[in-house]
Amino acid sequence: MTGTYRILSVVLATALIGAACNAAATPTPTAAPVVATATAAASASATGAAALKMMLLPKFLGILPFDQANKGAKEAEAAIGNPEPLTFTGPTAENSVAGQIETMTNAPTQGFKVVMISNNAGDQIAPAAKAAQDAGLKVVAWDSPIPSGQGENLFVAQVDFTSIGVVMADMALSIIGPGGGEFAVLSASPDAANQNAWIAAMNTALKDPKYAAIKLVDTVYGNDKSEDSYNQALALVDKHPNLKVIMAPTTVGIAAAAKAMQDSNLCDKVKVSGLGLPSEMKAYTLNGCAPQFALWSFVDLGYLTYYTSYLLGTGQIQGTEGEKFTAGRMGEFTITKDPTRPTVSALRVLMGPFTVYNKDNVEAASK
Repeated sequence: MTGTYRILSVVLATALIGAACNAAATPTPTAAPVVATATAAASASATGAAALKMMLLPKFLGILPFDQANKGAKEAEAAIGNPEPLTFTGPTAENSVAGQIETMTNAPTQGFKVVMISNNAGDQIAPAAKAAQDAGLKVVAWDSPIPSGQGENLFVAQVDFTSIGVVMADMALSIIGPGGGEFAVLSASPDAANQNAWIAAMNTALKDPKYAAIKLVDTVYGNDKSEDSYNQALALVDKHPNLKVIMAPTTVGIAAAAKAMQDSNLCDKVKVSGLGLPSEMKAYTLNGCAPQFALWSFVDLGYLTYYTSYLLGTGQIQGTEGEKFTAGRMGEFTITKDPTRPTVSALRVLMGPFTVYNKDNVEAASK
């Protein structure tokens, strides 16, 4: 991302929120600005090709967003020229929490110098992450942070978590309409820090009088498993006969919920929205089951995470507040305090932007 694009993204941020309130409007990408501080040093960028053994650890293997993040990380690896091949490994969905903890625990003895984790274990991962740090590893969270910040050097955030909550509330209001009605949330796992933060941000947004006509009536968990999410979506409809929208801030959940509504001929009664991949949501958007949803680029997230982690692992950046660096094709970033975790000591690199998709742009994005 160029500096010009980042500035433009800030200008467009307001347009996105308005667009999400109007189902007929064409959505606009939005990004939070990269904030420079008075303590920022000269921008660093990757130099040389020092070998660094690095691990990309997703919540679990087998879903497209994490495969896309791996693709982006490998692109960054090639751009930098790290001669040490990236290790992409992770647990199964059924063993995600214990598997992530075990993998983090074993990383130091396996010679890794950096672990990049999309955390699905909440603060349960913190002791293993701190032990890895004590053994000399850098721990960089991406997609989903360690809530307490313990054991985490940096968090590479896809977008500002507060803005995700607002956009989900706006999409729910836009789809339900001015007449109002009920909606429910179908989340991933109860321990997923990113999901919990987004839902909390949406609940905060819903206190605004502009959302008075819509009511959040339930939050359930499909554990990012297609079958569980499918069944949870149907259970929500049975439990809440006046339900109008299922909001799923998970790519697995949104696709499963949309399929459940389609298979049960319920798309005219209950719409689906949330965070999804255009390639997986195109058919559901075009047939009206999921008229609006949002997401960011997981390829870019993987690229930025790897680039940041390599600079940190090789000592080209120190990972301190105000430090600036250049991440290859994505441009310049600044390390700041994480405003979404104000009560803990945590640092963030903010990527952005994200896009709201509807029938006007989903086909182009899915190619």
